Amino acid sequence: MSTLNDVAKKANVSKMTVSRVINHPEQVTDELKVLVFEAMEELNYRPNVAAKALVNNRTQVIKLFILEEMDTTEPYYMHLLTGIARELDNRHYSLQLVTKNNFDIGSCDGYIMCGMRENDYEWISGATKPVVLFGENRHGYDFVDSNNKEGIACATQYGIDLGYKKIIYIGIDVKEPFEYSRENGYISTIQKNKLDPEIRRFENRSRYAADFIKENWNIFEPSTLFICSSDRLAIGIQRGILSMGGEIPSDFGIIGHDGVFLDQIAFPQLTTVKQPVIKMGEACAKMILNKIEKKNASQGELFFTPELIVRGTTTEQ
Repeated sequence: MSTLNDVAKKANVSKMTVSRVINHPEQVTDELKVLVFEAMEELNYRPNVAAKALVNNRTQVIKLFILEEMDTTEPYYMHLLTGIARELDNRHYSLQLVTKNNFDIGSCDGYIMCGMRENDYEWISGATKPVVLFGENRHGYDFVDSNNKEGIACATQYGIDLGYKKIIYIGIDVKEPFEYSRENGYISTIQKNKLDPEIRRFENRSRYAADFIKENWNIFEPSTLFICSSDRLAIGIQRGILSMGGEIPSDFGIIGHDGVFLDQIAFPQLTTVKQPVIKMGEACAKMILNKIEKKNASQGELFFTPELIVRGTTTEQ
């Protein structure tokens, strides 16, 4: 049976380098990783993860809590799960998905939590293992998120530059940091351009946005742009406009937010603010593992810059 020393000799590196490639691949160059992994494959070397976990008093398990209803957000969370699982696999960790507020379902080394709402934080404070949140928060927890304010600000400025006469923000009816940040991005950009803001908020379901359009159709004039806090709401706006005989994008424009699936099945396809959700998932995994290695030391906050993807629901006015 091959040993760590055999791999080091084969790759012509030190045992410490081999150990670092196995346990902390983010700390070494791609060239070193290729050398070590090729040597491991040639020698059929497999790290003894169970022994390592026993020595370090670890379970090699990370729990992911999804604290909101999943029936409205499955495509989004599938991307997040892919990113988290990919990075945990690289570090020889397993992922356990939990959909209930219960810390007693098996042992683990740390928690990643997403879909938090304000009333969840009292329960979260009872965690006895390191915690990283997927989503901006105001309770001092380490987190990973996209820059919600910047994303909507970019979309709003884009709409202004295209020449839309009126820009309406369609928000999600929740009092949470991500929504406050998105609305702030819209309001600050509108005011900077000396325009009047208009905000409507709904539960994050397309039918409410569609009903809003149908019930108020007579008040909407051509050259109106709807900037939406989610692609789901944007699809509702789109369906409402088309059902009333409106033309997209010649008369009405729509910009969504998320860019993980729904934007592509809409017709015309949605212009949207795309979040790099898979990369953010990878970052969550890296952050929680670093926090574990550093004995629960704070890791701070990490924002990713979203990208405006221009498709068929916006055009120059």
